[in-house]
Amino acid sequence: MKLGFVTAALPELPLENVLAFARHEGFSTIEVCCWPIGKAERKYAGVTHIDVSTLTRAKAEDVRALCQDHGVEISSLGYYPNLLDPNPQTARAAVAHFKKVIVASQLLGLNLVTGFVGRDCQKTVDENWPRFLKTWKPLIAFAEDHGVRVGIENCPMSFTRDEWPGGKNLMTTPAIWRRAFHDLDSPNFGLNYDPSHFILQDMDPISPLAEFKDRLFHLHAKDVRIDRKALNEVGRFDYPLRWHQPRIPGYGDIDWAKFMGEVMRIGYTGPICIEVEDDTFGKTLEGRMKALKVARNVLAPFFG
Repeated sequence: MKLGFVTAALPELPLENVLAFARHEGFSTIEVCCWPIGKAERKYAGVTHIDVSTLTRAKAEDVRALCQDHGVEISSLGYYPNLLDPNPQTARAAVAHFKKVIVASQLLGLNLVTGFVGRDCQKTVDENWPRFLKTWKPLIAFAEDHGVRVGIENCPMSFTRDEWPGGKNLMTTPAIWRRAFHDLDSPNFGLNYDPSHFILQDMDPISPLAEFKDRLFHLHAKDVRIDRKALNEVGRFDYPLRWHQPRIPGYGDIDWAKFMGEVMRIGYTGPICIEVEDDTFGKTLEGRMKALKVARNVLAPFFG
């Protein structure tokens, strides 16, 4: 296994400086964010450390040389839009850019892209399903043609009023995963697993690992703290931001020793990238750097 972080934590830094920080702090890999250049559509989005729309073979070789010079790998190219947005124009733009990320992943020799499948939050899972298959069957076929795997994060994307009630990402539970992997049966279609999203849904973050071990392409290391006092006041049907808080590993409700023990038991050997959405360390670059260092210290004993 290799310990890294998601570059969305360091949006102020160019890629070379991100790699230098990773090397200095003992990280061996990074998940590089590849959003379109422009205004972010939401918090933690819009970070572009590699501009895939202008990436050429020569530029890709430059990026690979830069990584080699710093001794830090790229685990994946990350892009997390809503490819099933009810606005057809928005969805088409997201699909078009996702394809560019896939091509860039091939150019860089990474062969892995991480993201969301998306969802129309006003519709049920069954109502979303035909559009999911219509969008993703050709997209996964495109990824197969380029020798690229796609790892889908299990975040519900249901935190605020504009994401209510269903959230903006379909791939959130084992029941949905089984259905998706049955209907879209491809070895290039798998998971970017984040255990914190199971805590949010009052689910066990450890039990699915063994069943889906062959679909675990990438892991995120993020924690979450459920505010029981707030939950007792407003109830679980209120917006989740009212009663939970994203934390870094070790500062939330996940038992990381048990989680990592199961990850190792099932034989996972891929990247595990820390994701920082924890404002208790501050909203500054310095605060997010500190959060990465603290999370690294929590997880370091599990990496040889």
